[in-house]
Amino acid sequence: MHKIIRHFISPGLALLPRKMDTIEARVLLVAIGLQESRFLHRFQINGPAHGFWQFEKGGGVAGVLNHPSTKSTILAICEELRIESTPESCYQAIAYNDALACAFARLLLWTVPAPLPAITEPIVAWNYYLTAWRPGKPHQDTWGSLHARAVEIVTTKGDLT
Repeated sequence: MHKIIRHFISPGLALLPRKMDTIEARVLLVAIGLQESRFLHRFQINGPAHGFWQFEKGGGVAGVLNHPSTKSTILAICEELRIESTPESCYQAIAYNDALACAFARLLLWTVPAPLPAITEPIVAWNYYLTAWRPGKPHQDTWGSLHARAVEIVTTKGDLT
């Protein structure tokens, strides 16, 4: 049994302003982590992405480092964690620094101007994920069950079996 809330989500959200830690954010972070890596793969299978949220150096990593709404926050986090705030350094770090990876994931969600979807809206959550992640090969057929599992995980303290 893996405690993804305790080991991945809460440490990452603790690096961010308190207003970014909501139940909606937690559910979406868990759902996206399940969709992208099942919280099993730190490196994309046959691809360049790193971390449980599968960030690419020139995509999500560079995007969060440079977006006007996230740049100052991620630079402060990098300084706090003693990680050079370059795309290459962050890209390498998120493969094993799960708190940093979660912070990047939450900040990528922060770049979407729409409010986070309610935890009861898996279709709206799917569209939000597509907007933020822009996955190359999205698999909507797995999203509904993974989103439901994310709601369960978040509302029952993070057990992943």
